[in-house]
Amino acid sequence: MADQTVDILIIGAGPSGTVAAAAANQRGFKVKIVEKQRFPRFIIGESLLPKCMEHFEEVGLLEVLKAQNYQIKRGVRFLRDDKICWFNFSEQYSPSWTWTWQVPRAHFDHVLADEVRRMGVDVSFENEVIDVAIQDGISTSKIRRKDGSTYEIEARYIIDASGYGRVLPRLFGLNRENGAPPRKAVFGHFTDSARPQGPDGHQITFVIHRKDVWIWVIPFSNGDASVGFVGDPTYLESFHDVDANVHLSKLMDDVPYVANRFANEKVRLEAKSIKAYTVSTTQTFGEGYVISGNSSEFIDPVFSSGVTFATESGLRAAKLVCRALNGENVDWATDYEQHMKQGVDTFRTYVEQWYEGDLQDIFFFSNEDANQKIKKQICSVLAGNVWDMSNPFVGPKRERALMSVSKIIKLY
Repeated sequence: MADQTVDILIIGAGPSGTVAAAAANQRGFKVKIVEKQRFPRFIIGESLLPKCMEHFEEVGLLEVLKAQNYQIKRGVRFLRDDKICWFNFSEQYSPSWTWTWQVPRAHFDHVLADEVRRMGVDVSFENEVIDVAIQDGISTSKIRRKDGSTYEIEARYIIDASGYGRVLPRLFGLNRENGAPPRKAVFGHFTDSARPQGPDGHQITFVIHRKDVWIWVIPFSNGDASVGFVGDPTYLESFHDVDANVHLSKLMDDVPYVANRFANEKVRLEAKSIKAYTVSTTQTFGEGYVISGNSSEFIDPVFSSGVTFATESGLRAAKLVCRALNGENVDWATDYEQHMKQGVDTFRTYVEQWYEGDLQDIFFFSNEDANQKIKKQICSVLAGNVWDMSNPFVGPKRERALMSVSKIIKLY
C-alpha cells in the first residue's frame, strides 16, 4: 500500500513541471510535484521566447511573473565584427506576443513553484525519485527524502519534467545521443554597471566570436548580467584554468565587446561549465507516463528555446494526461510526440545551420531593407513560433528555404 495516492505525479519543479501542474490543477486533478533540489537553485536558460507567454497566461501564472519586474525582452541583437543585426519581436510573420523576459532562473523558477503551491498543488523539495514501477497503467514511485528515509507514491499518471536529471529516461533505459557534435558552455553572472543605455544595453546580445564560438550577454533588471561562451570545446578549453572564474575571465578578455563591458565588474555567480549537453530519448511516452521539457530533448542554448519547449511540452502533456484520465482516447504519437518533434526539428535545423555559418550570413543579409519579408519569417522562428506551418522557414521545406537564401548570399 502506497503512502500517498495522487492522480498525477510530476517529477521536477522547473517551468515544465509547474506549467503542467497548474494546467492539471485547473482541471480538478490531484497533483503532486517532487523536486530533488531545494529552491532557489541556479540553472541555465535565462532568456525566454514570446511563445512561452501564451503558456503562462493560459495556466494562470502570467500575473505573478509580471509582478516580479523582470527585464522585458523585445528582440534579439547579434554582433559580428562591426555589424549589428536586430530582430524585433513586434515585426514577425506569425501572430504572437511581441515581448517576453530575461530572468535569473533561480528566482524565476522559485516564483513559479511558490505560485503553484498557492494554487493548491503539493510540492515536496529535496525529494528524489529513485525507482518507478508501472503495472496496468498505475505507477508506484519510490521517493527518497534528504534525510535518507523513503516513501511511496501511487499515481495514475507520471509527467517526468526532471530536466537534466532525466529520471525516467535513466530508470527506463531511454537515453540516447542525438548525433550533435560535442559542445561546451562556460558561463557566470556579473554586475553590469557599464551597460549601454536603451535597447543596446538591456536586450540580449549574441556576439559571434568565431563561426563555431558565440557569446551570450543577458542583462537582468536587477543590474546584473549573465555572460556565457558556447561552442567548440577545443577553443574553450585552450583558455582552461583550475579556477573556473579565471577560466571565464580569460575567455572574456579575448572578446573586445565583452572585455570592455565587464572589465571592472564583480562576480555575482561563480563560473560554471557544461560539456556535451545535447541529449535525447528513444521515446517520450508510454503506459502511464509522458516525458516533457529537457528530460526528453535539449538541443543547444543558441536560440533560447529551452524554456519554450519546456512549457509547450509541459502544458500539452498535462492536457493530454487529463483527457486520458477522463476516459478519452489520446493519440500520443500524433498529438504529443509528433507535435514536439516538429518544433525540435525546426530549431535543430537552425542550430545546425548556425554552426555551419550559413545562418549567421543569412541573419545579416536579412537585415538589409530589401529583405524584410525574410527577416519577419525568421523572426517568428526566433520568437518560438515553430508550429506555424504556413511559414516557409518553419515547414517541411525550411531547409530548402534557408539553402536558397544562402545561395543568393553567395552571389553577392
